[in-house]
Amino acid sequence: MSLGTVDPDGRARVSPVYYAPDGYDVVYWMSGLEAQHSQNVLRQPEVSMAIFDSTVPIGGDVRAVYLKATAGRVPDDELAACAPVACRARFPEQRQPFPVEWLYPPERLRLWRARVTEHSVHIRGSDPVYGTGIDSRRVIAL
Repeated sequence: MSLGTVDPDGRARVSPVYYAPDGYDVVYWMSGLEAQHSQNVLRQPEVSMAIFDSTVPIGGDVRAVYLKATAGRVPDDELAACAPVACRARFPEQRQPFPVEWLYPPERLRLWRARVTEHSVHIRGSDPVYGTGIDSRRVIAL
């Protein structure tokens, strides 16, 4: 996922992060408190996200989801409740879930959560129903 935050100088910062969705309205990721995007979220919790398959060739069947959300660090007392989703094994080669113990002090990683406020999808310009000749976004209600 590409996570968009705002740097202290007002410029956009985009950071790639591995993520774990919890349905369509919550997204988790793990990052250190010292990461610039983590500091940005603490200061300005409104974020944007784009999820897409970057391996699709140019002209291929491009699909993307764009999300607007409010983000923040998951409090330590909520980790046990969030861990089954946030730390689950997400890849076939991953035999064990991510160790939730790595998210508690004194470890450096923390669990972050974004609560989605708007969903949009990528519309190909050639889409037979919604296409306009130019790729665009369409806000959807779930």
